[in-house]
Parts: sequence; structure tokens; C-alpha cells
Amino acid sequence: MFHLHRVIFFVLLFGGLLSAPVSAQTCPPLLNHTFGRLQDESPQPLCQYQGRVLLVVNTASYCGFTSQYDGLEKLHAKYAGRGLTVLGFPSGDFGNQEKANNKEIADFCYNTYGIKFPMFAKSSVAGPAANPFFTALSKSSGQAPKWNFHKYLIDREGKVVATYPSDTAPLDTRLTSQIERLLDTK
Repeated sequence: MFHLHRVIFFVLLFGGLLSAPVSAQTCPPLLNHTFGRLQDESPQPLCQYQGRVLLVVNTASYCGFTSQYDGLEKLHAKYAGRGLTVLGFPSGDFGNQEKANNKEIADFCYNTYGIKFPMFAKSSVAGPAANPFFTALSKSSGQAPKWNFHKYLIDREGKVVATYPSDTAPLDTRLTSQIERLLDTK
């Protein structure tokens, strides 16, 4: 009798009638992309950030807005514990103002600004060669980046809720107040 119960259990389990608990959250389509990490190009699925508020920024090392790295790192450090993650995407699309390779970019970001927020391998963020994430961000928001340090704010459900142009500083109260509202929404 014991063996019969065991067999029935396995048939039910593997036959799909019993199932393991399904995660309460599934990856939002907007985040269903994988990019190489800036430091070593190891694959990083953006789905690992589901359920967090995201500030996505296209960056460049030689831009007049490059000093925004300091504010982005402060923003990330201040709000990470509440659920914010800043994601940086280096690109040379605008004025070719990014370093030649990922190692140089990673060294510059860390040594000059102490960047600890996630940064991804250099890619295109605008035009026909744009990476698929920025293509989706542009389509979803109706706003493609026009220059370096364009910002997309994404809520916990994986939807773009606001965009900010390059000249909006990371610690601008319009941006931080929107971030705080999203962080307070569970």
C-alpha cells in the first residue's frame, strides 16, 4: 500500500496536478532583457530588479553632464534600502563621449566617482542600433534619449512612469519627490 501512495503522489506531482508554489511576481516584459555587467561582461538579467523602483540612465565619461555620476551614486546610496536601484548604461551615441572599452569605463566610474550602482557594458541607446531595453523604454514612454544622462523612472510593476532630460540633476526635488512617492507604494 505504501508504494501505491508513493506512486500516486509522484504521478500527481509530475503530472502537473500538484505544483510547487508559483512566485507572486513574474518578470515584467520591460525588464525581460539580459546585458553584460560593465566590469566583466557576465550576463545580468534585468529581471533580478523586479519589484524595485528603477532609475535608468544612459551615461558617458566625457560629457558636460558626467558630474551627475556623483548625484546618481548619492541617490542610489540614500534610497537603495527602501527599494531604489539606479542602472547605468554607458553609450557613445551622443558626440562619441564614452571611453573606448568597458574596462576603461568601469575604472573611470569607480576611481572618479566611487560608483557602486549596477552598470552595464557599453551599448547603443538611440536610433536603429539601440539595445532592446532602450528601444522598449523609448516606445513605452514616447521619449527616446536626446543626449547623455537621460533618465527613465520605472515603478515596482515595471512600468515607465516618468522621463527626465539630461539637464535634470539626480538630486533635483522633482525627481526625488517622484522616487519617494514610488518607494512609498508597495
